[in-house]
Amino acid sequence: MQAAERAAWLRLILSPGLGPRTARQLLGTFGLPDAIFEAGLPALLRTVPEPLARILAQPPGEEVRLAIEATEKWLGAAEDHTFITLADASYPQILLTTADPPPVLFAIGRVELLNRPAVAIVGSRNATRQGTENAHGFARALAQSGVTIVSGLALGIDAAAHSGALASDSAASTIGVVGTGVDVIYPASNRRLTLDVRKRGLVISEFALCTPAIAHNFPRRNRIIAGMTRGVLVVEAALRSGSLITARLAADCGRDVFAVPGSIHAPLSKGCHRLIRDGAKLVESANDVLEELGLAGRTSAEPTAPPEPAAHADVLQLLGHDPIDLDQLVQHSNREAGELVGALLELELAQYVERLPGNRYQRLR
Repeated sequence: MQAAERAAWLRLILSPGLGPRTARQLLGTFGLPDAIFEAGLPALLRTVPEPLARILAQPPGEEVRLAIEATEKWLGAAEDHTFITLADASYPQILLTTADPPPVLFAIGRVELLNRPAVAIVGSRNATRQGTENAHGFARALAQSGVTIVSGLALGIDAAAHSGALASDSAASTIGVVGTGVDVIYPASNRRLTLDVRKRGLVISEFALCTPAIAHNFPRRNRIIAGMTRGVLVVEAALRSGSLITARLAADCGRDVFAVPGSIHAPLSKGCHRLIRDGAKLVESANDVLEELGLAGRTSAEPTAPPEPAAHADVLQLLGHDPIDLDQLVQHSNREAGELVGALLELELAQYVERLPGNRYQRLR
């Protein structure tokens, strides 16, 4: 793409008061962005309200021109910095089947991942250890089966999903869809992971460079996560979780929705259970997802748990996957309270058990 053509696309998305739906309406009426800006005020008035028509009919303002210059500088700074439009062959074709595809995408990393079979893995930012282990395990197994993992580069389940895909060392890798400018790292605590995804996978955004974290941009980000995948897997979600919005968006555009069940007592399982009641497919392994998507038979290495510590097998047998408090364990155990606490600590350090608030414990595997 020539710089002048790219500048027209950038001007389109940077024009004040012009959202992606109106941008696509203008593109449908006039063709490429150059034609929009050359159409003249009378023609524009037949398509958009007068204030917006006057903005489009005038030369771009200083702020827009500076943003275009900054984007050109960013694109020239590294080979893996990319600007993709609806007219490009590298644009994710599955996203074009949705009702609201973004007109442009900014990208850092391997753009060839945009048109590979993909599954989204989403869930709570405040995930339990079991939840993050599940997300990591599903992502790793799916990536080893050639499925690209898409998520939002948030804390909790998102981060575990990206990490699991990267741990697979598969060419399928992972895509992070962010609600900021693609050059912004958010949250800051995910810096190392974000840099790793940029290097070995792909990070994309529809928002202009330097766009900060703004709350209303993240639901918009979620429609891309849902739309560019063949299915969405929810691993731990409260009833008011944003992950349920992503799942609904996926269902609205004809994608499969999967959910991992959990304890009936766990708040972070209630969202998944609601999805299952509403028709989401209950899954217990990556192969369940692959079979639903017609991808079964690919090489898949499901993670297997190490053997249980023989010294504490009796304690593990007492623990279920539902939380149980220490007093109940003492009542049912043949061990003294102090000895039992020591055994639980060893099991926790070995990641067989998770300690929960209220002096409760839960078996992880």
